[in-house]
Amino acid sequence: MIPRGRAEITLWLERIIRSGRIDVMDPAAEARKIVASPEALALLAADDQGRILLQAAELRRRAARLKELRTVVEDRTASEADVQRALDGQHWIFGGRFVEEAAPLVPGDEVDIPLIRGDGALHIVELKRSMSLKGPLVKRHRAAWVPAAQVHEAVGQAVNYLTGLDENRERIRADFGIEPRRASALVLVGHPALHPEVAEEEVNEALRTFNAHLTRVEVLTYKELVDNAERSLAGDGPV
Repeated sequence: MIPRGRAEITLWLERIIRSGRIDVMDPAAEARKIVASPEALALLAADDQGRILLQAAELRRRAARLKELRTVVEDRTASEADVQRALDGQHWIFGGRFVEEAAPLVPGDEVDIPLIRGDGALHIVELKRSMSLKGPLVKRHRAAWVPAAQVHEAVGQAVNYLTGLDENRERIRADFGIEPRRASALVLVGHPALHPEVAEEEVNEALRTFNAHLTRVEVLTYKELVDNAERSLAGDGPV
């Protein structure tokens, strides 16, 4: 879980110190000293290593935004626009491989969140509703749960956008320096709580099996996205 409460900044500092950015014998003790001493805070902020404090502050900011996002995706009245606002400017939530958001590339074809990967390739995010999804996320087919129509429709939209990128490949390469043939897409749709009669792991497994048969498109529930981001944020890796 993401730490909260009075000792929050101490835990963030300890995690950053443990990550290896600075050589410290006792990370927990040093973090407590920094938080307890205004002089130490001032010295650290003035030094090159002051970026550790900035990283701690950024972790706290991200934790707060992630909490807001979880509230939105668990809201049965939240629209796609509400979700998009909660995700605005938060491309870190999708993983460290993305460096920035991109401008629209295909005229007349609006993508919800266009991202640029570290290798310069495009990754698009197609947003659908979470708890207010109009229809089931999964349905029973013989002895298994499979994605329902809402999922297939969302994947179709993502595929159409990728096709548009391929068709405009030469212009996009010339104008933006991006190779569309390496573009991929993520579809965010629904929440396991839509199906209280189905175990969450069964919902996730139905989507994982579906994803195994796709090439350039991946489907995730909003809960899985937020859970993954929270585990990453609470870990010892880099910001």
